[in-house]
Amino acid sequence: MSSLAIRPSTAEAIALAKANYASLNPKSQERWQSATRAMPGGNTRSVLFFSPFPLCMDRGEGSHLFDADGHRYVDLLGEYTAGIYGHSNEIIRAAIIEALANGITLAAQTRAESDLANLICRRFESIELIRFTNSGSEANLMAITTAMARTGRRRILVFAGAYHGGLLSFGSGAASPLNVPYDFLYAPYNEINEVRDLIRKHRNDLAAILVEPMLGAGGCIPAEPTFLHMLADEAKASGAILIFDEIQTSRLSSGGRQKLLGIRPDLTTLGKYLGGGLSFGAFGGREDLMAQFDPRRPSFISHAGTFNNNVLSMSAGFAGLSRVLRPEVLDDLNERGEVLMAALNSLLQSEGTDLYVTGLGSIMNFHCHGDPQRAAEILQLLFFELLARGFYVAPRGMIALSLAVTNTQIDQFLKAVQQVIGERRQLLSQ
Repeated sequence: MSSLAIRPSTAEAIALAKANYASLNPKSQERWQSATRAMPGGNTRSVLFFSPFPLCMDRGEGSHLFDADGHRYVDLLGEYTAGIYGHSNEIIRAAIIEALANGITLAAQTRAESDLANLICRRFESIELIRFTNSGSEANLMAITTAMARTGRRRILVFAGAYHGGLLSFGSGAASPLNVPYDFLYAPYNEINEVRDLIRKHRNDLAAILVEPMLGAGGCIPAEPTFLHMLADEAKASGAILIFDEIQTSRLSSGGRQKLLGIRPDLTTLGKYLGGGLSFGAFGGREDLMAQFDPRRPSFISHAGTFNNNVLSMSAGFAGLSRVLRPEVLDDLNERGEVLMAALNSLLQSEGTDLYVTGLGSIMNFHCHGDPQRAAEILQLLFFELLARGFYVAPRGMIALSLAVTNTQIDQFLKAVQQVIGERRQLLSQ
């Protein structure tokens, strides 16, 4: 019998992995079933669901997560880049407790928001003025509408594979049914000549170019530096507003990806970790653009939001940036991420697998060569195999390191990946 004839089925391997998972997590299953009585699919954040049912986490501590059934995992997902500090960092926790003691909703401006705003403006050279929101999704919506208000134009250039929030999702290059009804112009990511021609064709209609310096939900695919520089040049020439969505990539240096590339976007959107791990978003940039929101002006644009300056996020964000995430600390984390990515790719290639990893710094994503269906199956199998070995990554293969993850844990993770390859070699190579 040929080796092809006895080749194991990926579907069978996934079915067995899921059965093992279900047998080990009865309490998570029970809690999920209870949740389905009040929420569609027992879920209120789609990315957290996976079949047969998602894990229910009871708590986090440092670099670890603990689920309802008492299992402990090394958290390599880092709350999809938001959890850069790890779980319950003592400095941030103390800042939150102090803020709680002084009152949560004060219906007034506070010192904490001023401190955080000034600190972010010092770190990001292109952000001359800033305003806060409750999420990165909201920040992107505000940045787009700011560009439209300033230019008097309506069309927004976006890219296939991009994700700018629940109402701005372009995973397949087409609008999600939930997307806001803006006039979007779709373009391929990293295609310099094609996109340049598209911008020039629509130069009189473009209000903004909205781009992630690295596709996040799209698989941690970095933009080519020449591609981003072209966007900056063409935006300036056409009068369009260049918006960098640095909600994830802002953690790649003390001044984001833009600092590393020497690009100065007109507007930048932020979120995730900059609120110390709490709900947070921000948009900022050129003074003349942001001055539209100055209430001292007779015809200013009103920007509302009850919790835009909530004291918990403001206090946690300032404590984290000023006392924990110093530039050299962030640089070290991203260097460790680059080392891990290189080690993973070396291992995956030397072992003859179809897997590979893309990303920048401390953010990365597994991929698999081959047709999309097979690739999705392999990543699903990898997720369950790593989970069984005590490592928590995204079901789609994403990793975002936190400060709490140790070099020893990274070495253990590499050994776990090697174990998976050893046991599933036939499935991981064509």
